[in-house]
Amino acid sequence: MTSNEPIKRKLVIVGDGACGKTCLLTVFHLGRFPKEYVPTVFEHCVAEIRIDGRYVSLSLWDTAGQEEYERLRPMAYPHTNVALVAYAIDSPDSLENVTTKWIDEVRRECPGCPVVLVGCKQDLREEGLARGEPASKYVSTQQGDEVAQQIDANRHVECSALTGHQVDKVFEYATRAALFSGALGYGKKREGKESSSGCCIVL
Repeated sequence: MTSNEPIKRKLVIVGDGACGKTCLLTVFHLGRFPKEYVPTVFEHCVAEIRIDGRYVSLSLWDTAGQEEYERLRPMAYPHTNVALVAYAIDSPDSLENVTTKWIDEVRRECPGCPVVLVGCKQDLREEGLARGEPASKYVSTQQGDEVAQQIDANRHVECSALTGHQVDKVFEYATRAALFSGALGYGKKREGKESSSGCCIVL
């Protein structure tokens, strides 16, 4: 690899269905919030990111959280360099599932892979609390921090795809973590072809 060639890394995002994974990726690589919710089966995009003066070609792999896609999801894991484990801030159950389901799957499929815990839909908590809704309806920052420590995540980041708050931070932290992993990543090679589309992002 020459100095002008980007460093190749792969990111996979997992979490409950409708927790905000696809919206987060869409806002990051397309710069717009999706108008309607369409459940993901498999989506893959390659984003070129400049970070600390280095270009990184980051493959972004979206996955389905629904149970009916349990057998398909492992196909996304081979050669992963960093995993985003997502939950919805307006759904405490989705954070609980991080500890009871998602982190176990990531550790099983990609032992040693760095993890960034991502709280999506931060704007809903702010709006709800402003309306006087009970705080127990939402995941607090402290609760997310505690789970991040419990699962040994590299980072915990709260964000809002709708407002764009901290979306770039999520991928900055993820890319930095990915750069410390080996070029081949983690996880076993599985059968199947990879396809990609391109986009360019500068951090």
